[in-house]
Amino acid sequence: MTPSPLISATQLQALLAQPGSPPPLLLDASFDLTAPEAGRRQHAEGHVPGTLYVHLDEALCGAKTGHNGRHPLPSRAAFAATVSAWGLTPTRRVVVMDRQGAMYAARLWWMLRDLGHEQVQVLDGGVTAWTTAGGVLEAGDTSAAAATSPYPLSASTLPRINADELQQRLPRVTLIDARAPERYRGEVEPLDAQAGHIPGARNRFFKDNLQADGRFKPAAQLQAEFDVLLGALAAAPEVVHQCGSGVTACHNLLAASVAGRALGTLYPGSWSEWSADSARPVAKG
Repeated sequence: MTPSPLISATQLQALLAQPGSPPPLLLDASFDLTAPEAGRRQHAEGHVPGTLYVHLDEALCGAKTGHNGRHPLPSRAAFAATVSAWGLTPTRRVVVMDRQGAMYAARLWWMLRDLGHEQVQVLDGGVTAWTTAGGVLEAGDTSAAAATSPYPLSASTLPRINADELQQRLPRVTLIDARAPERYRGEVEPLDAQAGHIPGARNRFFKDNLQADGRFKPAAQLQAEFDVLLGALAAAPEVVHQCGSGVTACHNLLAASVAGRALGTLYPGSWSEWSADSARPVAKG
């Protein structure tokens, strides 16, 4: 049975305190796009006890070609080898977290789900929620105990789409862009080749999924907001999620799951891949 996509800090504390229960695998995906080593430093300074650090560029990305976006997904075989090194087995529960409102934890959550691992949850509110609930932090590094057998590789379980397929199907899909509104409108572009958005995309800034304290909004509120965003297209046959580089799009996918909606399709290359090809159409405003 697939658990709720979120776990609260108090629920995690209770889970860890259960005597005789196998401990969940705890993963910290904290990161900063402008300072790639900041997350590792934060983890070393203080993390939820027993948590392994997961670096976006090293563990959650594949090789960059200059045409496949800033954070291309690794091959599923490579990611299966990575999770085996963490000690993950198909039956082990996983809790993922970060310090950025699940900005990076959501990517890790999606990738584990795509690998076929259903027993994965995101710590709602992240490390801040843990300490607010009275949880202590430990400093230093945490060593992984590799699994005794490789994580079994199966077919991909979550839908994804590439740039060519998306361009061909643009009129027939509902596209949601998770970037900040000013980037979506094309007023600024600090990271990618062009400013603007994919024609027809609707904007749902990933931070709009959160409350002021960094936890996700209640499921009913998220459901209502997605209904407003999609309008008459709420029952569209395919909803595609994208962002700048395929990271925060997963936050909207996570929010949709919290709201009880079916998981949509991820465009992993997102705007960083799309805008690198001058032949692809661009919209602004």
